Order: sequence, then structure tokens, then C-alpha cells
Amino acid sequence: MMIEANETKIGAAVRDADLRVLVMCLFQITGDRKWLAEPYLPQRDVRLIAPEDAGFSDEIAEQIWEAAIAEHGTTPVISDPGDELMVEMMSACLGELVTPEYAPMMREEMGFVSRDIDWPEGAARPSVLVVGAGASGIIMGARLDRMGLDYDIVERGASVGGVWRDNRYPGAGVDTPNHAYSFSFARPHRWSRFFSPQADLETYLQQTADDCDVTRHVQFETGLTGAQWDDDAQEWRVELETLNGSESRSYQVLISAIGQLNVPKPPPVPGTDRFEGPCFHSSHWPDGLDLTGKRVAVIGTGASSMQIVPAIADQVAELTVYQRTAQWARPIPRYHEPIPAGSQWLFEHLPFYAAWFRFVMLWRYGDGLLPLLRKDPDWEHAHSINRANERHRQQMADHLLTELDGRADLVEKCMPSYPPYGKRILLDNGWFATVRKPNVELVVDSADHVDATGVVADGQHREHDIVVLANGFEVFQGASRLGLRGRGGVNLADLWADDDPMAYLGITVADFPNFFIMQGPTTGLGHGGSAIFQAECHARHISACVAAMAAADGRTIEVREQPMVDYNDAFDAEHEHLIWSTDGLRNWYRNDAGRVVVIMPWRLVDYWSMTHDPDLSHYSITS
Repeated sequence: MMIEANETKIGAAVRDADLRVLVMCLFQITGDRKWLAEPYLPQRDVRLIAPEDAGFSDEIAEQIWEAAIAEHGTTPVISDPGDELMVEMMSACLGELVTPEYAPMMREEMGFVSRDIDWPEGAARPSVLVVGAGASGIIMGARLDRMGLDYDIVERGASVGGVWRDNRYPGAGVDTPNHAYSFSFARPHRWSRFFSPQADLETYLQQTADDCDVTRHVQFETGLTGAQWDDDAQEWRVELETLNGSESRSYQVLISAIGQLNVPKPPPVPGTDRFEGPCFHSSHWPDGLDLTGKRVAVIGTGASSMQIVPAIADQVAELTVYQRTAQWARPIPRYHEPIPAGSQWLFEHLPFYAAWFRFVMLWRYGDGLLPLLRKDPDWEHAHSINRANERHRQQMADHLLTELDGRADLVEKCMPSYPPYGKRILLDNGWFATVRKPNVELVVDSADHVDATGVVADGQHREHDIVVLANGFEVFQGASRLGLRGRGGVNLADLWADDDPMAYLGITVADFPNFFIMQGPTTGLGHGGSAIFQAECHARHISACVAAMAAADGRTIEVREQPMVDYNDAFDAEHEHLIWSTDGLRNWYRNDAGRVVVIMPWRLVDYWSMTHDPDLSHYSITS
């Protein structure tokens, strides 16, 4: 009876399968090379959430479904394809050539091989403090746990989750597909949608922290107020603020996992303190706030605003959006679509299905966009930077014109004048349809100031009951706000003054022994990928550095000055060729001097290679 029940479930489930993924599963399960040849080769499709039929005819689709049903329950022939076969499989799955450099990275990302660092036999195990229990802190904790190290995590909040605990505004959700924005080492999660809302993400982080035995290492409602390197004891003296008062401790290794998007920018206009109604940053959305029948102002039109505005427009009486700069937005037709029950069953029960679906999402939201962001010195058009970038500009402009058809006034307000992708990539989850609504007004003259009852802009005073500040976060200070003093008392805040932080690989800083940064300067993403991918790269590098120190019977490991300088010189030189350094373009990736400091200029596979195995000639290990 159980066999019949399982056959019934897979028989129904395969009808919801992504066939390009299902074919790869069949090859790994059977080892039959027919699944890597015609007529079972999927058609290339670059859409983010592509049709599940993968271009197959009904007849071929039926053959694939029947084979999956017949093979269900058999022991897979291929557990790890290895690099050479992996390249062939990736290329077949996507319908395009994938270069060999991606094979080892994707094998790790898909769980075919381990990313763990083995602790050197007999080596001493240092004590470790991790600051922050968001996604990065959870990743680092899981890696340290697997190495058998003694570690603590301090977290200023009352639970794990980081930005997904704090950002609870209406419409909050991920703008990277969930199956790419997820941990490589965690069990598959039952996501509700391809782009899941905040509550799903917070639950996922909490469950993963519990599953990986990280939560018990976290001391909540505890903040790091300062840390001083003690050169004699070769350890960090840290100062903590806990619920019970101040506390001093010592650790041999200190890791910042506080991330980049956690400190709101100051209000973008004066007078917010005089407003008589609720006025708050989007990341501080009040619990239980009733918007029904209210006149709401949203200042800003970045990523948070693009989620908030469509989510609240039908609830409020009036919604006024104050825009400084128009934004390019990519259409995502299936943004709100739930994941079918059959697909959920396959993720949980069919060998390799979750892994190959993850690969497809990682690839589609990976390195493919970066060539479009490289400046063509011979390109003469002002609103794009190369031929492919111009094609994308026209596609997004056509989408905007279609969505705003008949509203020439809104077209003028919403059409950007800068090259596409020069600012953060945004997804249209109903933005253009929302600004057309009769109770929504888009004001393009920047707000001048806020007073007791509303906002003054374009010479007019508009009355509001609630003001939402969707103006982003302070991204330049990062770990320097932790009050860190390295060798000789050097202050990290002084080194990173003028919003100009520098670190080797974004992870380590000269004169700061045994100190590591996750999501540090130069490591943000502007062309694709996910913060979780970056954090796993950081955790691997940090783990390998600490293990190398122990293997050498060392007490300290510290990056040398010259490799740090060389890395940042290479970073700056590469950015000169990319869109984000375009003259006159303002974005939150650049400091006031015009230097891009937040996002990396390299492909994901490049950064994975750069961080995977530390070049120990760039480090000094002392005992």
C-alpha cells in the first residue's frame, strides 16, 4: 500500500516539475546518457522563472514523466558527477555552454561535495566571538560548529534573523529567488513562493539556526560596545552591554557578522521630529499600525519603497510617494506565484531535484548580467553604456510604456535618464500599476521639509497622517562602528574615515590580527547572486585561515599590508570599466569622493575562487 501511495504522489508531482531539472535528476539516478542527448535536451531560456516545460513537446514531456515515475525509489548511480561531467550536465540543463570554472563552485553549492574545513589533528582550538546572528552569523556559527570550535555569538536583538527580523514592513520580501537565496548546507525549505515574504525568511533563518545547533550559542539582547587587541596576551578584549549591565571578556578570534543593511540613514529631509503623527524608517515599522483610511507619505523610491507602495495602496485613503530619482525596474511576471504542491513534494522527496533547481536559480540570477555592465569606450549613447545594455534599456522602457499607457504624465516622471543597472536592480512587483491608481500621487520634486502636519515639496504643502522614510541604510561604516582598536591601538573607524573602508577581500584588515569581517566593504553584489552566497564564501575563507593558523601552531594570523593595498587597487581599477563609476551617476555604492566601495566588480565564480583557499603568502602567522 505504501508503494502505491508513493507512486500516486510522484505521478501527480512530476506534472508540476521543471523538466530541465527533472532530466538532470534522471541522469544522476540512472546514469543513462540518453538523458544528456536529443530529444531530451532542454531549450535555452533566460527568463528568471522560466516555463516548466523547457520547450519539450507533449510527447517528450510524457516520456520524461513516465521515466521519473518508473525510477522513483531506485538507488542513484551518480552521487557526485565530478568536474568534467558536471560541466556537461550544467550545459545540457541550461541549453548553453557553461565553462569548466563553474563546476567546483556549483558542486559545493548543490551539496555534492563538502565545503567544510577539517580541523588539524591535535591542534589547539581557539575561542571565537561572532558579532551578529543574522544570516551571516548563522552561516559562521554552523561552520565553526562543524569544526568543533568553542564559540559565542552576541546579538543585539531578541532572536536570530538580522534584516529579516527587523524589516517587517508591508510587502517585505526577498528580490532574489528563494532557492538561490538559501544556505547550501541546510535541508530544503518549503518556500511558499519563488520570491517569499519576510515571515517565511525569518522562519527559515530561525529553523536553520536551530537545526545547525547555532541558537544555543547566541546571547541575545547583547551588543559589542568595543574591542581592543591585546598584543601581549594575543587575544581580543571585548566589552559587551547585556541585559544585566556591562561585561568584559577575552577571545582569540573576533568575527563581525553585522552585515551592511542594518543602520537606517538619517532622515533625508529636515523636520521629521516635528511631525505630529507616526514618522519612522521603513525598517522600524510599528507593530499593529493601522493604515485604513489614512493619508500616507512614503519618502524614497528604492527597493523598500517598491515593495511597500503596492502593498498598502488599496488600504490607505491617499498615498503620496516622494521621488528623488526614477528607477529602472525589471518585469517579473511570476513574482507573486505560489510554488505548486507537486513541486514541493519533489523538493523534499526526489533525489537531486532541490539541488538542480537551486542550480538553475543560481545561474539565472548569477554572472550573466555582468557583461552588460561593462563600459564600451566607443559607445556614443548617453542613456546606456554598450549595445547589450541598450537592448535591456529598451526592453525595460517598453515595459514601462506599456504599464503606463495613456498616462504621459507618469511616463515623464518614471522614465529614468541613467543607464539601466546603474543603481540597484529593482523588480516590478506592481509598482507601475500602483502609481496609476486614483488615490496615489507620485511627486518628483524632492521633499523640502516635514512640518507638524505634512510634507512640503514642489512649493506645495500636502497633509499626511503617517510619514514613512524609505531612504535606505548607512553602508560604509560596517564593522568600524563596533569600536575596534587593533595592534598599537589603531582605530578601525579612523582607518575607514570619510566613508572609505578597505579590507583584503573585504574580509581582513592589516594591524587587526585574528579579526575577520563578513559582508565587508567591496563584497556587496550589484549584478546578481545573493548575500548568502557571499557570506558562505566569507565563512569558508575565515574557517580556512583559522585552521591554517592552528596547523602552524600559531596564535595569530594577520593579512599583510601590501596584499590589502594590491587587492583594493585591483578593485578600483576594475570598477573604472563598469557602470557604477559612470560620471554623474549617484548610487549608494559610491562614497562622496566618487569611489565605489560597496559592491564587487568580479563574477561570483571569481570571488568564490579568490576566497575559497587562502593564499597564505598574503598572511603573517605568528606563535
